[in-house]
Amino acid sequence: MSSSPFVRRLGLVLVAGLIVSACSAPATATNAPPSSGGGGSGPVTINILDVAGNLQLTKGMIENFKAAHPEIVSNVTYTTATAPEMAGKLQAQQASSSSAINLVLTGTDGLSAGIKNNLLTKIIPDHQASFPNLMENYLEPAAAMQGLAQGYGIEVVYYPSGPLLEYNPTNVATPPQTPADLLAWAKAHPGKFEYARPANSGPGRTFLMSLPYMLGDTDPTDPVNGWAKTWAYLKDLGQYINVYQTGTTATMKDLAAGTVDMLASTTGWYINPIVLGTVPKTTKVINFQNMTWVTDAQYAVIPSGVSSAVLNADLQLIAWMLKPDQQAISYDKGYFYPGPAVKNVTIDMAPADSQAAIKDIVPPEFATWIDQFPKKTSLPADAQVTAFDMWDKQIGKK
Repeated sequence: MSSSPFVRRLGLVLVAGLIVSACSAPATATNAPPSSGGGGSGPVTINILDVAGNLQLTKGMIENFKAAHPEIVSNVTYTTATAPEMAGKLQAQQASSSSAINLVLTGTDGLSAGIKNNLLTKIIPDHQASFPNLMENYLEPAAAMQGLAQGYGIEVVYYPSGPLLEYNPTNVATPPQTPADLLAWAKAHPGKFEYARPANSGPGRTFLMSLPYMLGDTDPTDPVNGWAKTWAYLKDLGQYINVYQTGTTATMKDLAAGTVDMLASTTGWYINPIVLGTVPKTTKVINFQNMTWVTDAQYAVIPSGVSSAVLNADLQLIAWMLKPDQQAISYDKGYFYPGPAVKNVTIDMAPADSQAAIKDIVPPEFATWIDQFPKKTSLPADAQVTAFDMWDKQIGKK
């Protein structure tokens, strides 16, 4: 999910082979004893920028690390921004040789921009020793998402994402289940369907990247030469959309207010707004027939130019976040449902408040859909940036 369940959202990612037993712990970076903090210079402050709403999932992990290792980290500060703002902030920082931002939590959108603009520290293989068995310990789809990071980030949370349709059942008696049905419904109900700008919305970009699979485009991985049907479809659909919101939260508020009756959603964006009371519990969700999940993830990335002391602390913090007991925190209140990127992290390991919050809200169909339909990763960094730019110019310009 680039934003807080309703304040931001939307990744790249990995992990396999964690065998949990009562007798021994898996030999992973998550269990490696931390070296002395700050590379021998004493504990450091880590200034974290969140452009994905990721702190909702990981702040507990970070605070646990701070408490457990005061010899490494003396303080952690947090700031937030939108994904499109990330590159500009890091460029300004690096131009002035400052280190106001030491670690960034981002989805695939910010990750793509960071890689494209050469703003990030290469973590893998340069610091592979901090993450033994990384790929083996990820869930299989999460491992594929880690590949999108190209070594510039470490995936910390994962979810199957979407595409899903969320709707008000009072006004939508028979929800569409194919792109053709959705277009027909939007034409019959102009202004009542909505999705947010893909560059700053997990559901928005998932919807965008799923269409080439559902429409049978020639190459779902090539937005320039392989998405002819998708771009034509989005232009047609756009005739019946009143506004493209700048983030997912705004679309959820529109649904709750009755401004729209249906919107693009994901597993987490369906659950979390209900938990938070942003949308009513009567809201329903449906899958597309013969859909392909476009998976999503969020990453920890390290800006170029951080000191060796901060780099050392960053690496140990990220490794800590991949420990199974810390990964269980990412179940949260369903924002990135399920959430864990590594194997063998079950809901019963999550904090009690997380379990209670989502217990009666997660549709039982989710497990069936996740098992039933194939999964593909989000677009690679360059292709994703290209797709967002093309959408902005061809679709969102209205």
